[in-house]
Amino acid sequence: MGQSRGPWTRLGALLGATVLSSTLLVGCASEQGEDHGAQNQAEEAHAGPYAEAAAANINRYVAENYERTPQILADSDGTGAEAVARFHDTSETLIVSAPTDAAQLRAASIAVWTHTPMLTVRPGTEKNLQDSLKQLQPRKVLVVGDVKTEDITPRREEGDSPDRPDPEFLLDTGTPESLEALTATQFVEKQVERPEDMVKSVVDLDGKEAVLLVPAWDTYAPSPEAKEKPGALPSRSAEDAGSTPITIASPESALAAVGTARAFGADVRFMPYPDPRLSDETMRMVAGLADKPLLALGAQFGSAKILSEKIERGERVTAEQPGGGQLVFPGRRMVALYGHPSGPALGALGEQDPAASVERVKQLVAEYQKFDSQPIIPAFEIIGTVAAADPGPEGTYSTEFSTESLSEYVDAITQAGGYAVIDLQPGRARLLDQAKKFEELLKRPNVGLALDPEWKLEADEQPMSSVGHVQAAEIDEVSDWLAQLVKDNDLPQKPLVIHQFQLQMIRDRETLNLDHPELAFVLHADGHGSREEKLGTWDVMQKDLDPRFFMAWKNFFDEDQPLFSPEQTYTDVAPRPWFVSYQ
Repeated sequence: MGQSRGPWTRLGALLGATVLSSTLLVGCASEQGEDHGAQNQAEEAHAGPYAEAAAANINRYVAENYERTPQILADSDGTGAEAVARFHDTSETLIVSAPTDAAQLRAASIAVWTHTPMLTVRPGTEKNLQDSLKQLQPRKVLVVGDVKTEDITPRREEGDSPDRPDPEFLLDTGTPESLEALTATQFVEKQVERPEDMVKSVVDLDGKEAVLLVPAWDTYAPSPEAKEKPGALPSRSAEDAGSTPITIASPESALAAVGTARAFGADVRFMPYPDPRLSDETMRMVAGLADKPLLALGAQFGSAKILSEKIERGERVTAEQPGGGQLVFPGRRMVALYGHPSGPALGALGEQDPAASVERVKQLVAEYQKFDSQPIIPAFEIIGTVAAADPGPEGTYSTEFSTESLSEYVDAITQAGGYAVIDLQPGRARLLDQAKKFEELLKRPNVGLALDPEWKLEADEQPMSSVGHVQAAEIDEVSDWLAQLVKDNDLPQKPLVIHQFQLQMIRDRETLNLDHPELAFVLHADGHGSREEKLGTWDVMQKDLDPRFFMAWKNFFDEDQPLFSPEQTYTDVAPRPWFVSYQ
């Protein structure tokens, strides 16, 4: 870890929290908290065992959360069970939601207002939820949406206490009257416009106003068992904000996990992308964590080690990407000219001098910018080694160009606020050997690397005899080296672009090591031909592709029939490519 922040511990803060008896983690209302209904007083008589559990929760945080690395609450099944278990040993109340968007948003709204943990039932998770209920031992469970109570009722097993009561289920009918009866509160509806805004909408609930989140695209369906008068759900108090963990979430986070964290009183901070290096704003979200642990909601944040490395690099690196931030993508897209300075035979880049090439790509960028709110960055994809018919002195069938011959174009695109990518066509050479020849250029913060397996030859193959291929292990050699170069030189993230238009071009693609936060892995589906052929190639290349890849597209001025316009490239190609090159 960098020395500027210090170790991520909070011993003093949490030891101080253990003496706060007026604010319990679960089970009884704080005398200083807001009174959400007169029924709270009636519940206090039953709070004894839960008051004891509150102190146990604090002590458990003291014991478990002293780590120098963040904690990842994956909740990969979407139920939120891992988050509930992290925040609560037991809880006298619980909300269980159906998996529909309307039910989850409604449940999260109630959870945040009443400070009640929540779970979501998903197909195949019923047994897990039964186990969660057995652990939490809630006396009252609010069912939101079409959930069969028998599916979530804990099963009696050998060794269970015969005195353990089954929870009382409260069934929400979905009417304003039902919600008011449950919470002794009138909620104000707020519409959520898009599914991708669900997590942020829950994070943004401030808990000071009873807000009911309603999706614009989905309708709430209650349980058929629901009755007109569901009963009352006791309101609990949130944990004191001074002793709760910093929690980060992104659009992929399980909504139940976010609702539970917000209900607990955690300081939940929303990132549009699960990497703090996205911007200065997202880096500030994880700043100052010397006194508190960091929890990340969802496996999309990576392992604890990877997330820790991202934060450390974000603190240390000062250079930024063109357009800001330390990530290649998202935050911007790129449009590039492809080729070599030697002339038009190797692509559009060499059809004009560096200054004219910059103007040409900037005109393309202006056309694309009309269809995207993110900044579009001009780029050059410059051929550094080219497949050759002659074996050359080393017998590699690949001609290597000098760094000096490329520098004028790299300098020109840099001065224009753009990016350069050095492309390798290896022939029989090792990709790593060729990559190292451009080390000095790659030490620049705005220069990345591209690998073209089409031109990778076996020992007995000739160029153009067939479409080449590369083993995943050889790509891993390059990514290991390039990631270390970025790390050693305190550079912002670099793209590693891998060209592929046939599945066979990358052997064992699923085994590629993508655990390099220093790199953005880009799959460049650079097939040419008719519209149907190009879109077909695009779809095939994404089959079983690791979601950490960013997709790239190539337009061929001469070979494509017809040439995709900028509008077609950004509206007809799905998902929208992050990197578009022209050859």
